[in-house]
Amino acid sequence: QVQVVESGGGLVQAGGSLRLSCTASGRTFSSAVMGWFRQAPGKEREFVASISRLGGSTLYADSVKGRFIISRDNAKNTLYLQMNSLKPEDTAVYYCATSSRNSYLYTTVYDYDYWGQGTQVTVSS
Repeated sequence: QVQVVESGGGLVQAGGSLRLSCTASGRTFSSAVMGWFRQAPGKEREFVASISRLGGSTLYADSVKGRFIISRDNAKNTLYLQMNSLKPEDTAVYYCATSSRNSYLYTTVYDYDYWGQGTQVTVSS
């Protein structure tokens, strides 16, 4: 089965940066659209960013556009989320997920198939 594992979460001060990583097992990593989602306490899991199979196209939620950068290294089976200018409202559990969709433009949790366990990101003010 496909295994997805996130890492890199932690506590940072507002204005700081953090880089999350995600590894997905299997030989089909490069064949899958990948995305990041986050879920804050009491809120629905929300879309953060997605990236096409080869990394040529990306999509960001308005709340993180200009601050976050999603990228992937298919040779390493690794997905990244570089988070800059972090704000307290970015505090959430961040999840990495794979999608069997043929497009990176889908943004709901139902468009993604395999999920990691999540990594906590806490931004202090």
